[in-house]
Amino acid sequence: MKTQRDRTGAFTRRGLGLAAAGVAASVLLGPSASWAQEKTSANLAMIGEPQSLDPMASTADLVSIIMQHVYEPLFTFDSHSAVQPMLAAKSPEISADGKTYTIEIRRGVKFHNGRELDSEDVVASLKRWVDLTPRGKALAKSITSISAKGPSTVEIVLSEPQPALLAHLALPSGFAVIMAKESIANPLVEFIGTGPYKFRERKPDQYVVLVKNEAYSSRGEPGDGYAGKREAKIDELRFIPVPNANTRVEGVIAGQYQFADQLPVESYKKVSTASGVNAVLTMPYGFPYIPTNTKQGPMADPKIRQAFQMALNTEELLLAAFGEPKFFTVTGEHFPKGSPFNSTADVDKYNKGDPDGAKKLLAEAKYDGSPIRILNSKQYDFHHRMALMMAEQLKAAGFKVSLDVVDWSTLVQRRGDPALWDVYITHSAFMPDPMLSPPQLGDGAPGWWKTPAKDAALAAFNGESDPAKRGPLWGKVQQVIYDEVPYIRVGNFAALSGVSGKMKGYTPMMMPAFWNVELTK
Repeated sequence: MKTQRDRTGAFTRRGLGLAAAGVAASVLLGPSASWAQEKTSANLAMIGEPQSLDPMASTADLVSIIMQHVYEPLFTFDSHSAVQPMLAAKSPEISADGKTYTIEIRRGVKFHNGRELDSEDVVASLKRWVDLTPRGKALAKSITSISAKGPSTVEIVLSEPQPALLAHLALPSGFAVIMAKESIANPLVEFIGTGPYKFRERKPDQYVVLVKNEAYSSRGEPGDGYAGKREAKIDELRFIPVPNANTRVEGVIAGQYQFADQLPVESYKKVSTASGVNAVLTMPYGFPYIPTNTKQGPMADPKIRQAFQMALNTEELLLAAFGEPKFFTVTGEHFPKGSPFNSTADVDKYNKGDPDGAKKLLAEAKYDGSPIRILNSKQYDFHHRMALMMAEQLKAAGFKVSLDVVDWSTLVQRRGDPALWDVYITHSAFMPDPMLSPPQLGDGAPGWWKTPAKDAALAAFNGESDPAKRGPLWGKVQQVIYDEVPYIRVGNFAALSGVSGKMKGYTPMMMPAFWNVELTK
């Protein structure tokens, strides 16, 4: 059994199911069978057809997975979720008030059309990102100007500090990629980036083909997560839409695909014991969490929320959700070791599973027996399985419980009305910066958590622009979360992929990347 684990930061994934379930073998050969016989070519089975090849026009991860090989950002994340320069020459100079970022651009980097990258390309690309993407639009209210200050210097001026700015620029979801300014259009018709692969051809519902960029200008640092050296060791990458999960499983086992993404956890044994294929777990991939309604109903009482937290055995919840411990991690630390935001603050309040302690808190709160309405959906099976287990734990602690099972779209609608729920179950991809997820850390998200302690902890955290000083300030925010229980972060869970034994050097990451990977015969 060959299994790899990794703690690389992770990002949001949205499933796409727009293509036909199977792909004929003749299609897999693509447009250049004779060319592929002479050079290495990898068939990569993805979860569906990309909505677009414009990484700013879609926040779907599938789009970013493909186009991160073609386009590059100014900054990216290393394997510990720390922001590192990519097309930027180095970390930016940040003014003392945290409002001005001066960014030097790497010199000698060429676009796929042969022209050298300059600051005007960066300015045009970032302005498009601000206008087009959800995260860019959200930041736009704080951005005063984006301008070139010479051929290799860009200045971003803010009206207020935004310490997560670099994380937003690095996050490959609604990607702040840099593209040749002459190629910018809505919609894009040319895909001209600086990455290790160039766009060659797309046939909808069949494949997207990328080929090695022979003129690629790599960074010199060792590869580390998405950061550092990138080398195209496989000559051709073919991203093939295979929305049927069983087809992806059977195809990678048969050798039809060299990589198969997002396999069902139930296929782990079959994939891990098959000849010539490795079962690869990406951990952490995401985390389930349970927001509480702090606005009205029984959960508006902080002591009842604390009793709720004390009653939960999160290990049992994760076992109910994912079946085997290999697919999850029981951890009260919101960020893993190695992350600049790793903290053990108040983790002793996590995974208590103490019904007697919870009963005592309920008595102190004078809980009147009002049912705790657990809003959940069977469309995510692991949500519903957690809801069933949680209901039993809460009953054992003296809570009355009501399970409200709805379809996901109804849940999304109902969670916006504080009269309709007390807790609900959801999940997020693992985000490398705290302010990227969950939304309850902001204002106005379902749960409506807003207290002086929250405001003070986040003001200190978000008021610090120096990444080295900002990281340790997360511990205070984590402490307030455990004190006030606006949500329960249940733990981490993994994603399963199948990788051919002939594919060497693949590193499990949330957004699978195929630079620095080679294919042996």
